[in-house]
Amino acid sequence: MPDPAATRRYLRKMLRGTLGVAIGAATAFAEFFYVLFGGIALAIPALRPPVFAGARALSEVERRRIEKYLGAENATDYTGRRAMTYLVPRCVIGLFSTGIFLLLGYGVVIGTYVAYQKAFGEWPGEGSLSDQIATVGLGVLLLFLSAQGLIGIATLERKLARRFFGPSKKEQLRRRVSELATSRAEVVEAVNGERRRIERDLHDGVQQRLVALGMLLGRARRTGDPDHASELLRQAHEESQRALEDLREVSWRVYPIALDSDGLHPALEALAERSGVPVNLRVDLPERPPAAIETVVYFVASEAVTNTIKHAAATRIDIEAERDGDRVRVRITDDGTGGARESGGGLSGLARRVAAADGEFTVDSPLGGPTVVTAVLPCE
Repeated sequence: MPDPAATRRYLRKMLRGTLGVAIGAATAFAEFFYVLFGGIALAIPALRPPVFAGARALSEVERRRIEKYLGAENATDYTGRRAMTYLVPRCVIGLFSTGIFLLLGYGVVIGTYVAYQKAFGEWPGEGSLSDQIATVGLGVLLLFLSAQGLIGIATLERKLARRFFGPSKKEQLRRRVSELATSRAEVVEAVNGERRRIERDLHDGVQQRLVALGMLLGRARRTGDPDHASELLRQAHEESQRALEDLREVSWRVYPIALDSDGLHPALEALAERSGVPVNLRVDLPERPPAAIETVVYFVASEAVTNTIKHAAATRIDIEAERDGDRVRVRITDDGTGGARESGGGLSGLARRVAAADGEFTVDSPLGGPTVVTAVLPCE
């Protein structure tokens, strides 16, 4: 069954891309005339600087349009000559997209006309069944070709911009250094967060129980009443069991043994069995991912389940882990009250941990639910 949130994101992306292509179709006319007359002006050496400057201004408009609507970010360190060269194929693609929009508009007009005829009990042509089938089939084919044409134009726009705008090797190196610096900071912050959480769990949980256990044993040793001593020893035994459970819980949160010895699937099964909320688990990983990726996937699932149990009032949790090409995707869905924020304490720690592995982390949690936590990690 399609994921409603994913469907909404896909539709928004498609609408934004279509709008971007439409704007590109409109700007293509200005670029065509600029290339035509600017190209002639380049024959005069004195006019070359202003022509290249104008070409760069037009190219900046296209670069920003592609970044905003088509989701392709490109560098800004290109020359005016390169911008002028870019505008030549770019205006051709823009004019071609104009033709697609005209074809689409023609199809809408024909469809409206057919609907009008149908509403008044008439069909175009002789009104035979074959004519009706041909008309509907032609409309569907036209719509399909127009959609494919728009997708193809958007792809061409991105490739062309990447070809002419860069990024240059200098820009690539600068971005990589920036990414590594960010990843390093994220790793340090994630490790510090884990350390603080483990210390808190040990101090507030295990340590307090051991103190209570010692007090019970001391009272049992000092009392002269055998029955009271027996009761205190029973309480001490129960307290030792609870301390052992807390210690086992902390050790699982540090690093589960099953993850190291058996892999991600058994570790997630153990997580599902220990959960206080019913968990539906689906794992589709033909091969074991690298250990570092398995660890991140496990902790994303573990922390998301813990947050759901504590805060979401959910009655069901779904965990899906699957291979998607050269990536591993894990999605945790619950039917709780929603309202989770990625900037929240536990989820922000997960975001940092995923970012440190060059992955993508998203949280979709409208008020009233459901909550969907997704992490996509490279797996090469």
